[in-house]
Amino acid sequence: MNTGVVLGYSAALTETFKWCVENGIPTCQLGIAPTSYTPETAKVINEARRDTGMEITSLIGAWSGPGSEWNFKYGPITLGIVPPAYRAIRLKELENCALFAQSLQVPAVCTHFGFIPENPIETLYGEVVAAVRHLAKIYKGLGIQLNMETGQETPITLLRTIQDTGADNLGANFDTANLLAYGKANPLDALDIIGAYVNGVHVKDAEYPTDGLHLGVEKPLGEGRVNIRAFIEKLYQIGYEGALTIEREISGPEQKRDIIAGNIMVKEILKGLA
Repeated sequence: MNTGVVLGYSAALTETFKWCVENGIPTCQLGIAPTSYTPETAKVINEARRDTGMEITSLIGAWSGPGSEWNFKYGPITLGIVPPAYRAIRLKELENCALFAQSLQVPAVCTHFGFIPENPIETLYGEVVAAVRHLAKIYKGLGIQLNMETGQETPITLLRTIQDTGADNLGANFDTANLLAYGKANPLDALDIIGAYVNGVHVKDAEYPTDGLHLGVEKPLGEGRVNIRAFIEKLYQIGYEGALTIEREISGPEQKRDIIAGNIMVKEILKGLA
C-alpha cells in the first residue's frame, strides 16, 4: 500500500503534483468536470505526470445536473444516477469519463451513484442495477475498472448492487468518513461486508450525523470516529494492496496542513505493518 490524495483538475496541475510529491504523496485520484474531457486537458495532465512522476490511480467521475444537494432531504432526488430525471445525461458523462481514462491510461473511475434504494424489489432499485450493469459493460470493453463510492447507501445495499449487476469489473471505492457522515455504518464493520470488493480507498475522518437532515461533520484525520489505525490494519489483513488516498474537503492552507499531517500518520501506520 502507498499513500495518495484526492485532487481536482486545474491548469496549474504540474505545481499541484510537485507539491504532493515533495511532501511524500506519490499517487492521486483526480476529479475532472465532464466538460473538460478534452485533448487540451489530457495534454496538461500528461505533462504534469511526466514532469513530476505522479501516478493517477483513478479518475473521479463527476456528473452535471441542477441542484445537486449533499444532504438527506434533497440528496435522494438530485444525486448520482438514481434520480430518473438526470440518469441518461449522467450515464453518458460517466461513459465519456471512461473514454477519457482510457486515453490517459488511468485504470479506474470511481463515482457516487446516489441514494440506491434499500429494498431490492423496489422498481427504482431494479432500474439502478440495470443502469450500472450497462455502464460496467462499457467500462469493461474499454479495460476500465468502475468503483462505486461508499456513503449514500448501507454496505449491504452496495454489496447487493454489485452482486446483482454481475460485473467482474465493478467494485467499491471505500470512503471511511462517508459511511459515518451519512450514518450508514462503522467503517471497520463495513469491511466485513464489502471488503472483498474494495478497489480504492479514501482515507478521511468524520462524525456521525446529529440531526435528520444534515451529514455528519468531516474532521482532520485522527480527530473523528474512524479508527484509522485499526482500519488500515484490517485492510492489510484482507489483502488490500492499493493506494490509501487522503481526502480533505476544505480549501486553503488548513487543507494542505491536514493532508500533510494525515499522510505522515498513514505512513507511520504502514511502517508498522511492514
